[in-house]
Amino acid sequence: MKDFDTNKVRNIAFAGHNGSGKTSLAEALLYKAGASDRLGKTADGTTVCDYDPEEIKRKISIGTSLASFKYNDCKINLLDTPGLFDFAAEMIEGIRAADTVMITVSAKSGVKIGARKAYDEAVKQGKSKMFVVTKIDDKDANFFNVLTELKTVFGPTVCPVVVPVIGNGTIVEYVNLIEMKAYKYDGKGNPVETEMPTAEISEKMEYRIEGLIAAVSEAVAETSDELMEKFFEGVPFTQKELIDGIHAGMNKGIITPVVCTSASDLSGIDMLLKEIELLLPAPTEVYPAEAYTPSKDVVEISCDDEAPLSAYIFKTIADPFVGKMSMIRVMSGKLSSNCEVVNSATGNTEKIGKLYTLCGKKQTEVSCAYAGDIVVASKISANTGNTLSDVSRIVEFAPMEFPNTCYSMAVKAKAQGDEAKISTSIQRLTEEDPTLTYIQDENTKEQILSGLGEQHLEVAAAKLSGKFGVSVNLTVPKIAYKETIRKKVKVEGKHKKQSGGHGQYGHVWIEFEPCVSDELVFEERVFGGAVPKNYFPAVQKGLEDSVKKGVLAGCPVVGLKAILVDGSYHPVDSSEMAFKTAASIAYKEGLRQADPVMLEPIGELKVTAPDENTGDIMGELNKRRGRVLGMEPVSHGVTMIQAEVPMREMHDFAMYLRQVTRGLGYFTFEFVRYEQLPANLLAEVISAVNSED
Repeated sequence: MKDFDTNKVRNIAFAGHNGSGKTSLAEALLYKAGASDRLGKTADGTTVCDYDPEEIKRKISIGTSLASFKYNDCKINLLDTPGLFDFAAEMIEGIRAADTVMITVSAKSGVKIGARKAYDEAVKQGKSKMFVVTKIDDKDANFFNVLTELKTVFGPTVCPVVVPVIGNGTIVEYVNLIEMKAYKYDGKGNPVETEMPTAEISEKMEYRIEGLIAAVSEAVAETSDELMEKFFEGVPFTQKELIDGIHAGMNKGIITPVVCTSASDLSGIDMLLKEIELLLPAPTEVYPAEAYTPSKDVVEISCDDEAPLSAYIFKTIADPFVGKMSMIRVMSGKLSSNCEVVNSATGNTEKIGKLYTLCGKKQTEVSCAYAGDIVVASKISANTGNTLSDVSRIVEFAPMEFPNTCYSMAVKAKAQGDEAKISTSIQRLTEEDPTLTYIQDENTKEQILSGLGEQHLEVAAAKLSGKFGVSVNLTVPKIAYKETIRKKVKVEGKHKKQSGGHGQYGHVWIEFEPCVSDELVFEERVFGGAVPKNYFPAVQKGLEDSVKKGVLAGCPVVGLKAILVDGSYHPVDSSEMAFKTAASIAYKEGLRQADPVMLEPIGELKVTAPDENTGDIMGELNKRRGRVLGMEPVSHGVTMIQAEVPMREMHDFAMYLRQVTRGLGYFTFEFVRYEQLPANLLAEVISAVNSED
């Protein structure tokens, strides 16, 4: 027997700029609904959603947390997502699982970049949206300025639903424009109905209320022909028509309601709970999700309890005690504990063990979950982005699109013996966070951890220590410099040693010349048996060992062709080792004479940024020795700059771009080739490479 009807499920993701009050709002809703027995605070580390030790320490949200609770006869699944851009993947995952995105905007600081990004992601994923103006009780708050800014930035879909009445600089009461009722709040967030405001209460407030009511009515009229006709006739809408109209408009994406709250004194929280129940679409009302069959045909998956199971893993948590925990949105059918399902990505059968609902870190075991609900399964092998299907209908939902990694650091174990643990532990973290990557650089042999920013990697390192007991140092990665030559030379290499008994004798003449090859090109043009053929492999092996280190900074040598042209041998003292040593002597002397140069890696950079920042970015690229190749418009007000930049200049470019574009810019950077290092940097690079060794 189901505990609740699917029509009564509400899946909500909180998103917005860092510090705009998402976690505090979630805390207030949980407390007001009776799901939490105290009102926790982020500053004290006592909130339900920010329970990770790193979140408590840093006083910010780092991961998306799930808080499920009941209100009246609704089940509400809140997904509290981080606002910091370093943890953008968490926001994308949370929005993917939700039906509505509540975007928090501080009444004090207004619309920030994080709110725009959250709105854009909600539009991209086809979710309904609501703005919650937080911190309304702050002495510097200005709700109506923020409302005007919301309309300016996001357009005419913005529709006020709950507004404050301000008199003498303080909030006198709150007006619910759907109910057409006004409320005052005591210190505990309990509402008391009061009279609607008049001009005497707040200057020009009557005009404002009439204008706001007209704005709501106009927005509702857009949702159907019948309501539009009634609007033109001048007939006021009933409360039910307003609720149904906003509800339908949210689902169609043509109405974005605006409410205001204070998480600290709980003002407006009760109205927000009512609006969650009345205005937000249920899983059964949103557009069917698209999925692919094994033959790549597109099918629509409706939220239907009776249909075959399909479920999407939108987030993975790496718990050192419980193991891997997978957050799952059930798209259709019923997911039961101890059942078998098919992982559509691999075709393998997954055994589902226990299922849980979460309220922060509190786990409650459940026997099953129906279409539209969100649950957590433990210890399954499927990963984030995988689809779980019933064997009778195997489908696969499209993967999430995450931002590219843009900031890398080398990882080194602090303690001896921990090197072996690093790979295993980071593997667990990359399962949890798709925007973390971990590779070994083929050239420098360093272990490279890449993410979305400095704080992202710092948190990953802290998790390695806190969760898995592996302490690491993060250092700037080495640049994979190489060396080559620019002219042809012919040199002699002779190794002669007499030490009683058999001596050592090897003698070669080798021509070195530039060529186009990453590997050593070896040829022999010896005439008359000056060097016997059986010593040719030894000469080649001596050169192959030698090119691993150049003569300038000990970097690998590329673009080198060696031709063995002459030499001599001793019938007794010559050996493979002697000729190998002779080749090495010739190599060192030859490279010194052949005008050796350092090569540095060059990458192709594609920066997408607002038009207003393109001048600053191009100036910065010039400082970083970049060459701008071109520009092209991407969308209105956004341009992509294409350039080639040396890799040694790009380590902190992600930080620069985020600062200058306030988080709106992003880029890709890929290695393309090697180029000669400018002579003025040679001494600095040689010194740096030698100090690394």
